[in-house]
Amino acid sequence: MTDHTALWPAPTASGPVDATVTVPGSKSVTNRGLVLAALAAEPGWLRRPLRSRDTVLMAEALRTLGVGIEEGVGPDGTGEAWRIIPAGLHGPATVDVGNAGTVMRFLPPVAALADGPVRFDGDPRSYERPLHGVIHALRALGAMIDDDGRGALPMTVFGGGSLTGGAVEIDASSSSQFVSALLLSGHRFNQGVEVRHVGGTLPSMPHIRMTVDMLRAAGAQVDTPEAGGEADVWRVTPGALLGRDLVVEPDLSNAQPFLAAALVTGGRVTIPDWPAHTTQPGDALRDLFTAMGGSCELTERGLTFTGTGKVQGIDADLGEVGELTPGIAAVAALADSESVLRGVAHLRLHETDRLAALTREINGLGGDVTETEDGLHIRPRPLHGGVFHTYDDHRLATAGALLGLVVPGVQVENVGTTAKTLPDFAGMWHDMLGEGV
Repeated sequence: MTDHTALWPAPTASGPVDATVTVPGSKSVTNRGLVLAALAAEPGWLRRPLRSRDTVLMAEALRTLGVGIEEGVGPDGTGEAWRIIPAGLHGPATVDVGNAGTVMRFLPPVAALADGPVRFDGDPRSYERPLHGVIHALRALGAMIDDDGRGALPMTVFGGGSLTGGAVEIDASSSSQFVSALLLSGHRFNQGVEVRHVGGTLPSMPHIRMTVDMLRAAGAQVDTPEAGGEADVWRVTPGALLGRDLVVEPDLSNAQPFLAAALVTGGRVTIPDWPAHTTQPGDALRDLFTAMGGSCELTERGLTFTGTGKVQGIDADLGEVGELTPGIAAVAALADSESVLRGVAHLRLHETDRLAALTREINGLGGDVTETEDGLHIRPRPLHGGVFHTYDDHRLATAGALLGLVVPGVQVENVGTTAKTLPDFAGMWHDMLGEGV
């Protein structure tokens, strides 16, 4: 059980870091891979999956619906792998989403295909996170859902064994996961699905591209705006998916604090197996951190990032890579010039209100951060030690650890919340510094 009040003394670097850090698999790829394998026409493998709170919640939820997931080694006898065996989906069942956006949004369409009622519940914060786009869309596509009119959890999806599907309009401006949720299951709807986004700016487009690429790799026919189709319209044709043997990439967003450590200490960090081509938003770190004063080299070994000891401010639109904002903000607070982070108003609806939390916590250490309509204005100031609260948000915790590298006396509240996507972060952090725990 996580101790939500425990304070972790963030270690301060005694000099430039020099380390190789192996980052576990991508949460986004793991959870999409689990859903697609569960809905496939034949068994498949998921190799090097991330084992974290969010992915364990996804696997357990699929098991409650009847999917077989066997954990062991791969078919060649090496490395951790999960064997996913599709089965008839059924209720009654209860899904615990925790505070995982992928679970609370990707699985209601799956539940609509099950035979019987499926109740969704989770952490108190999950009740506050937007789900209306998925709920309204599923009702328009023929699903029966009881959410007491909240547009949020808890709720029950009354699966009828199939779903009509067809065309639907949604406002996904608060989360790109609304689009991905419908696309991932759309091939199983009787008429497929046509998703038309009709709201404001659509955030986190790389995650939608990831969904599309993974669907196509599994044999689905997907028409997208990028392929010359209509703007903000995606179509998935009904049809069976192949069972895949999928190797999960390292989670590039989870590499952020380690790369940032090289930047702020003037050191060097290598992340093995960094893919040459990927849809992960974390790949943008190469350009973002280079603009903030470092340099990187991508080789067959992986990505090596080197800091110069000088950190520059940045003016950046992070709308497509919003999850990187906490780490960018922490680095910006240590820069030698001001930074403006834009395009991330949707972060107010994430695990916590990330913009308010970053402002409050960096300022609590002596910083000067101001919220804007869609982001943050950060004016570097000399920082001092203190408690950095995390609000049960894994990316707040890693941001606090990063500040602690160069600011003595920072104590991170509930560093264990990083288990959501990065198990044993604290141990990895100490290992990077050569300290061992």
